[in-house]
Amino acid sequence: MKQTDTTQAVLDAPDPVDAPDAASDEVKTDSAAGTDSADSAAGTDVGAPEETSQRFSAVTRDTARPEGGGRAAPGDAAAPVRQWPLLSVLGTTGLGLLIVGLHPFAEAFRIGTILIGLALIGGAVLRRVLPSVGMLAVRSRFTDMVTYGLLGVVIVMLSLMTQPKPWLEIPFLEDIVHSTVP
Repeated sequence: MKQTDTTQAVLDAPDPVDAPDAASDEVKTDSAAGTDSADSAAGTDVGAPEETSQRFSAVTRDTARPEGGGRAAPGDAAAPVRQWPLLSVLGTTGLGLLIVGLHPFAEAFRIGTILIGLALIGGAVLRRVLPSVGMLAVRSRFTDMVTYGLLGVVIVMLSLMTQPKPWLEIPFLEDIVHSTVP
């Protein structure tokens, strides 16, 4: 009998999600004095801990971190060390953009864009291999791997096929281009 009474009491308890939006839940802070106006009006202790609302947002219910979205290094390490997977991808991409922009040698455009594509492929590999990649994790692991990998392969393929003197010739793609362009 005791357990059924407890179960019924739990079922009859009000749900904090369905609670009405009361103004008393929010405590306004007086910016000049730094005191809580609700506390000072009621004469309560200012040092008492604030209660946080258990109520969810009206728009979203919950936001999950991407798989592997934690730090890539311990929390006491410096920020660049914690985010080394993202910084390695961005650094390689930046180097590729720098080579394309400065054009220091004859094939700079091709080499720079290959570096950019390889950076994205490297991001896909890091996303697959490492359990935690920091801010390189944007979506689910599968979606990130497919997005980074596919974009990387397409960029590398296009850079290998650029004219003049392409390093890679794929006949059926030339036929497609010639049939679509008059």
